[in-house]
Amino acid sequence: MTTTCWSRRFRPFARFAAPAFSAFLLVLPLAVAHAQGTRLWNESTFQDFERGTPNGVAITSDGRLVPGPESKAILTTPSTYVWSVAADREGNAYLGTGTPATVLKVMTNGKSTTLFTSHDLSVQVVRVGPDGAVYAATLPSGKVYKLNPAETGKTDATAAVVFDPANTTGKPKYVWDLAFDAQGRLYVATGAPAAVYRVVDNGKPELFFQSDEDHIRCLAFDKAGNLIAGSDGTGLIYRISPAGKAFVLYDSPKQEITSVTAAPDGTIYAAGVGEKGKSSLPPLPVTGQATVTATITIVQPGSVQAFNGNTLIPEGSQLYEIPQGDGPPRQIWEDHDDIVYALEWTPTGVLAATGNRGRIYRVHDDGTFADVAHLEASQATGFADTAKGWYVGTANAGKLYVLSHGAAPQGTYLSEVFDAGSFAQWGRAQVETGSAQDIQMYARAGNIENPERAWSDWNAFTPNVGPVGIASSRFMQWKLVERPGSEVSGVGVNYLPANVPPVVDEVVVATGARAAAMQAQPGQPEQVTINFPTPNAVNYVQDASHEPLPAVREHNAVTVRWAAHDDNGDKLSYSLFYRGEGESNWQLLRDHIHDTFCSFNAALLPDGHYRVKVVASNAPSNNPGQALTGSRVSDDFAIDTTPPTVSGVRAQIANGKIHVALTATDATSVVTHAEYSIDAGRWQYIAPAGKIADSLTEHFDFDAPLPAPQPGAEAPANPAEHVIAIRVFDRYGNAVTVKAVVK
Repeated sequence: MTTTCWSRRFRPFARFAAPAFSAFLLVLPLAVAHAQGTRLWNESTFQDFERGTPNGVAITSDGRLVPGPESKAILTTPSTYVWSVAADREGNAYLGTGTPATVLKVMTNGKSTTLFTSHDLSVQVVRVGPDGAVYAATLPSGKVYKLNPAETGKTDATAAVVFDPANTTGKPKYVWDLAFDAQGRLYVATGAPAAVYRVVDNGKPELFFQSDEDHIRCLAFDKAGNLIAGSDGTGLIYRISPAGKAFVLYDSPKQEITSVTAAPDGTIYAAGVGEKGKSSLPPLPVTGQATVTATITIVQPGSVQAFNGNTLIPEGSQLYEIPQGDGPPRQIWEDHDDIVYALEWTPTGVLAATGNRGRIYRVHDDGTFADVAHLEASQATGFADTAKGWYVGTANAGKLYVLSHGAAPQGTYLSEVFDAGSFAQWGRAQVETGSAQDIQMYARAGNIENPERAWSDWNAFTPNVGPVGIASSRFMQWKLVERPGSEVSGVGVNYLPANVPPVVDEVVVATGARAAAMQAQPGQPEQVTINFPTPNAVNYVQDASHEPLPAVREHNAVTVRWAAHDDNGDKLSYSLFYRGEGESNWQLLRDHIHDTFCSFNAALLPDGHYRVKVVASNAPSNNPGQALTGSRVSDDFAIDTTPPTVSGVRAQIANGKIHVALTATDATSVVTHAEYSIDAGRWQYIAPAGKIADSLTEHFDFDAPLPAPQPGAEAPANPAEHVIAIRVFDRYGNAVTVKAVVK
């Protein structure tokens, strides 16, 4: 027997589907077999910890969990978006919202009142002036209203207008930001065209600065009283003197500067987004429709503002530092997943409010950073500083949070839900801590991915001492409680998965083909490929194991190919069995196979119909006696190495033709066709008498025209004598040849 088997790697790990896991639990024996030894679920990098949920815990860029600011939700507004937030001296917050467009006053006790309602799409900016009045800019009308914080119920028809684009020479379409100088004068950043207007004593606005960009997006004053402005178009950062003289501080690599902030020492920080030269505009939403897919409230070429899908700006954000004096601008932070909407300088670093995951980062001048808050909203859109902390506005959903200035007295971090892939026993937790170890740790377990659906209670455990103390399960989660001075840089949980049987996903049998270890060379048999009939098997992920298998045509070869996996990731070995039609017992064909296909000589088995069974065993990765197996049976296939038999051959010449009749029978497969040749001439195809070849016995009855004499050929001794050869084929290419001599 000739047998050829060699291996291709299949996927090392696959998750259980829920029904399969339930069935497994029902039959799990009391003495559980475990596979391939103890494993470690380890989390120790920034990317690892980002998958969890911190509250009062900061995740540093070098992979540490340290005490961080506490974030509390103060108010959920009726609006989908909070675009802007401001605060007065008493600590009251003012929110500019969209869908619907309002200005809300939120008092320190959390209660809110509506100061202003607009028919515009949104209140894009809200600021508290030095006079204590609240200023609100709306889109798309581009008007700025002055509101008395003690009066409620104002509308765009009754509120005082302090800036109207119609009263300007440029007639800009949009207002993007507002700022006040030390003299209390109002500055308005506009778009289409890009300009900055100054409003003095509620008089007629005067053009302070004109830009050739598309929009002026954000404003801030530095310590010298210069106005810092960021543009949308080519991402410029301007320094504009009190006299209106502009100087470009930085031509950023990004299209749009979304926010600027100034430190007391004169250092400027700016955030840039978007690829230059490419439009990243989302569609315009409909007023009052809270299910829009983009959170931008205005569509104007070159203006991004805010949106709900990172695919609009896949390059993420960059943060730039422009030092006071002659120092060059430099990029100090970049994130490809988050878009910066607002910046706020603090003595401990620059706070960046981002989307579309509702994260707040603290970025330091040396490029290190920390994720300090995960908010329950898609975008964090703005800051306002107060004595009790920073107010933070959010969009999708429209909420108001307060973020403490200092570290929370107690913070928690909730890890991601870990899936062991199968039932597992949980061991000791290895926790790397700093010098101060004022921490508490808890663990819980369950057999469904959602922890809110009938998981165990939290169990306190001592790190680095003993097991975490939770029942065997498929899923687990740990929780950390930190206090000021503590630090955790890594958590690893040891676990021992239960041994589960391997799964044979698919089996295919190809007759007349032998698997090829290398590409066919000229002169070698025809190369073919052996494929699985389905692109994906149940519980099987498409991978390289489903690529076409090279093979060559070989009449007497049979190749069996299979796909298998083990949810523990165990190494597998295989056994191959066969069973003939009408038989009860499986006969061993080959065992100890470490390959994923096997070729053998068809002559090993008598002609007939068969099925093969592939049995996968995880014995190579388990203790003796603890291996488990899984199997799959192939579809029926036929082995046919014997040609048909021919009987009743009759041949005679009549009317210048040879009339031939014969009957062909095959014991295993359908007789498909015949061919004939007269006097060693070319072979001519002949179908059965009934045209359709669908039986083990077929009758052939045909007339074969006599060939014309060949010019110049030697004259035959008997011109009336001819030899006709007939060969008959079955479905597997077996052929028998007979001949008849006619005169």
